[in-house]
Amino acid sequence: MNIVVLEQNSIGLDIDLTIYKEFGNVTYYGNTVHEVAERIKDADIVIANKARLDEESMKDAPNVKLICEFATGYDNVDLEYCKKRGIAVANVVDYSTPAVAQHTFAMALYLLERLPYYDNYVKSGTYASQDRFSNFDKPFLELEGKRWGIVGLGNIGKKTAKIAKAFGCEVVYYSVTGKNSNQEYKRVEFDELLETCDFISVHCPLSDLTKNLIDYSAMKKMKKTAILLNVARGPVINNADLYRALTEEEIYAAGLDVLEKEPITDENPLSKIKDSEKLIITPHMAWASTESRTRLAIEVYKNIKAFLNGEKRNIVNM
Repeated sequence: MNIVVLEQNSIGLDIDLTIYKEFGNVTYYGNTVHEVAERIKDADIVIANKARLDEESMKDAPNVKLICEFATGYDNVDLEYCKKRGIAVANVVDYSTPAVAQHTFAMALYLLERLPYYDNYVKSGTYASQDRFSNFDKPFLELEGKRWGIVGLGNIGKKTAKIAKAFGCEVVYYSVTGKNSNQEYKRVEFDELLETCDFISVHCPLSDLTKNLIDYSAMKKMKKTAILLNVARGPVINNADLYRALTEEEIYAAGLDVLEKEPITDENPLSKIKDSEKLIITPHMAWASTESRTRLAIEVYKNIKAFLNGEKRNIVNM
């Protein structure tokens, strides 16, 4: 078997991928954008993340039998073309749930407790020059007793809900499709979620229903003390509208791990906000704990092994 890893950088060079050599000859590339066709022309198995795999890039790669995603999503692959060719496509699910839920609360607590201010207060020398042992000049609140709203109660949403409940929050959720009937937490309509929640965290997939779901009109309905968090997909929150809502103080603060376009560009108005008490943006890293990336590599290994044994483990197009 000839196995080609197109985007090793997407999982990190610190993660051991030599396990794939059990199945044959492995060629590793740090990143692949434009050279896909040349790099996979002799491949039997392709491991990718964002590289486009469609008729144009695969027509001269007659031996490909399996595409494995270093991801849950597979929108970089033309599934219909692969199905016509008899090429199986396998993804990985639920590998990053603990990491993403953890990052959700890292951002929430960073904003809630005004940690940028207090960290700078100490490091600037101001704390050393004061005449009392403590400082809490900028008031901060507790999570306990607050209402936490979740958009998208899938695996990550449920993990987040469990943690929020442990902190003493009342948890409610909104089902975008209307199909989720989880009885553990109260399901509410979108307007109630917006109008009553102290925290709103986004964990839903991107679709026609969720693109720009949280726009300026939605943010106008939120509490002015609310904190908005997005660890799902960037376009679910309209970035220009969020900039307007934050600068007009329609909401208190926001924490984002995802943006409409990544990496961030100067065209994104959110790049103008330098106040870390109002906005924290992290570089799409919520999923990427060492444990999470290790799980991802191992799950891809299991997908390959299952396929070679004639099993359809995590196959999404057959």
